[in-house]
Amino acid sequence: MNKRQTRLFAIVSTALAALAFLVMTWDSHRQFGKLTNAQNLTAEVIHGKDVWHKYNCVNCHTLLGEGAYYAPDLTKIAQHRGATYLQAYMRDPSKFYDETRHRRLMPKQNLSDKEIVDLIAFLDWVSKVDNQGWPPRPILVTGASLPGTDLTTQQQGENAGAGGSAPPGARPVTSDKSPIALGQALFRSVAPACGACHSVAPDVNMAGPSLAGIGEHAKERIASADYKGQAKDAAGYIRESIEHPSAYLVPGPMYSADGQSFMPPTYAKDLTPEQIDQLVAYLVTLK
Repeated sequence: MNKRQTRLFAIVSTALAALAFLVMTWDSHRQFGKLTNAQNLTAEVIHGKDVWHKYNCVNCHTLLGEGAYYAPDLTKIAQHRGATYLQAYMRDPSKFYDETRHRRLMPKQNLSDKEIVDLIAFLDWVSKVDNQGWPPRPILVTGASLPGTDLTTQQQGENAGAGGSAPPGARPVTSDKSPIALGQALFRSVAPACGACHSVAPDVNMAGPSLAGIGEHAKERIASADYKGQAKDAAGYIRESIEHPSAYLVPGPMYSADGQSFMPPTYAKDLTPEQIDQLVAYLVTLK
């Protein structure tokens, strides 16, 4: 090209790029209200956002991919954990983790009850933003490691997905359509995913207790004097725990508060009876 053609090419290319940028900017602003559920921006949500900034939560956590990576991404935390768990955690994180064992401990911020409620409202709003699948997966930091290893539960799962060995107690992934295989797939994919809170490795407790050997543990709990539920066998206990998680509260401050389990009580309506049957079929096989 001669100089005149080169100059013309540069001008046209710049003009087209600028036009594309303006169109994309206009289209983004056109959709912001719908994608962010702007109609749900209540005074509580806005105050919760102010609480998020006041206590510099972004210095450790990410939202929608923005922030530091010292602690878990919280984009979907309201769906993964639920309000009951988050309220208890924000009041006193030290009840959930041991600084000596887990090394990093979230500081107690001494938030007021109003600040906690509104911060959870903000996180709930964030969890419902249509973020086009970003981040692609939650960043899980459990602080727990498998006995005899230095790998976190998340790393064990990543290694298994990359072709390494699965954690102890986990069944191999299969392509069959048996209730057990379908239940295993549900365990990993149902929203919120069971695996975001429960490990299937022995003695690896996350936000919820390990489900390794849940069939045997269920029989022991049904036989104990503390059990007030209606289940008569292991399968019935597991089903009851899914549909009515507060029927029996596993001892420990990490799992319940004020007589209510931290596990979301919505699975009975979010899952079909057939899906619950499949989950029970899978869980009762864990060793």
